[in-house]
Amino acid sequence: MNRTPAPPNAPGGNRWEELVTAALLGTARRTPSGVAAGREAPGALLDAAAVETVRRRAGMRPGPAAARVDPAAEDPRPALPRAAARRLAMLLADRPGTGSGVRRGAAPDLMELLPQWLATANRRGFAAPPEVLPALLDAARGRTDLRPPALTFAGPRALWLARLNPDWRFALRSTPGGGAAVPGPEEPERVRALWEEGLFAERVTLLTAIRSRDAAAARDLLATTWATERAEDRLMFLDSLRTGLCAADEPFLEQALADRSRNVRATAAELLSALPGSALAGRMAERAGSCVAVDHTRDKPTLAVEAPHECDPGMERDGVAPKAPAGRGERSWWLGQLMEAAPLGTWSRRLGGRTPEEIVALPVVDDWQGELHAAWCRAAVRQRDPSWSRALLGAPVSPEAGGPGAVSLAERAKLLATLGDAERAEWVAGFIAVHGLSEAFQLLGVCAVPWAEPLGRAVVDALNIARDAGSYPWSFSGVMGLAERCLDPSEATRLEALTATPDEPENAAPGAGGYWSESFQRLVTTLRLRATMHNELTTP
Repeated sequence: MNRTPAPPNAPGGNRWEELVTAALLGTARRTPSGVAAGREAPGALLDAAAVETVRRRAGMRPGPAAARVDPAAEDPRPALPRAAARRLAMLLADRPGTGSGVRRGAAPDLMELLPQWLATANRRGFAAPPEVLPALLDAARGRTDLRPPALTFAGPRALWLARLNPDWRFALRSTPGGGAAVPGPEEPERVRALWEEGLFAERVTLLTAIRSRDAAAARDLLATTWATERAEDRLMFLDSLRTGLCAADEPFLEQALADRSRNVRATAAELLSALPGSALAGRMAERAGSCVAVDHTRDKPTLAVEAPHECDPGMERDGVAPKAPAGRGERSWWLGQLMEAAPLGTWSRRLGGRTPEEIVALPVVDDWQGELHAAWCRAAVRQRDPSWSRALLGAPVSPEAGGPGAVSLAERAKLLATLGDAERAEWVAGFIAVHGLSEAFQLLGVCAVPWAEPLGRAVVDALNIARDAGSYPWSFSGVMGLAERCLDPSEATRLEALTATPDEPENAAPGAGGYWSESFQRLVTTLRLRATMHNELTTP
């Protein structure tokens, strides 16, 4: 039963205030009535406060009982194996250390293994033990990257807890609709009611769910209210069409090119340019084709570039932003957008039947090569074209780390993401063999986990070379951390030989060998722990 405090003028009210004031000031400065000054005063004050607390509670008026909390929904998934449950408790109990950020010792960083553990547990379809849910939610609260896998693993009980604790309300925000079930296709009336009356997050969830199972139905649903939606809502709804994007979406997207909102128009144009057969893609191909041609009057074929002289209304309607960013020339800005939106498949026909590799290898006049190749890189990523990605990446053993087309490592990482897992790993392994690890961190981040054997071997060999050079391992701490999480655990046996402290070369940094030994010990220990974790989650 809830209780309501007695009014301020109730008996004993002034006495409580007197005790609180004495406690705040300290008994050395003030003692309340009935408490003798001296060494015993603090204890006597606490005794008096305890007596007064009982009196205050006894004098409180009964209030109406609060509604009983509904029980949490049952989680039908199978329970974790006991060993895996104990492991999860250990992972959640670990806390990142404080200090300079340089880790010492051979102990694994358990919190960094938690995402991998959650991914495996979710693949196996296990339910979270109820007793770890508070710690799991606290961990997800502090790390946004943990939230999707943690909330999937935590299941409906996490949402139940989130409604009771304001600290965990992020779980409700991260689960649009607060975890409520989305109506299915057999409930058209509920679908219509939720779409027309639901909160924005609920409507986004509904549209995304319908789009994943029936692209046309989602598009038709969006069309029913499109004209009355706010601009920011139209933008979010339009973005949901990326899932299952197909030629049937073109008429709707063409209409969106005339939208009042510039951001909506730009998104519609981006989606249409990802459809090589769309009318917009054809218009962009014509515009881009008029800007680039092969010049045969030189000693060898060369690409001649004539950038647009203006951004006409038709270009603006098709998503070309007329105003260039600060420090960027207008003509190069317009050219880049046209090249990025033009279907890559049209260039072979326009440039004499040449392959992507041959086109990228052509010299370009008047310093336009950087702009041209950068735009083709963006087009290859947007259109997910592996043949153009290979051409722009070039061979991983090329002398320059920049490659023939990609002008930065960030672009190369995006291009690699368009290739298959095995090809990606093989390319990065070749890159590391030639250029080492100093420029490979971004590239390693896009490789599938666990790393394929050639890539894992290349990383370990490069770390071994760095160790033998006598430098400290701290500049490689990022790669070493990736290796702990991404190397195949079967590599632990081969790495055992590197855990011994090496003989330091003449010009080695003092104590570097010991630091490398600790780093490799931690790597081996972590790999073996990962193998154990996997077994605990896969063994009945």
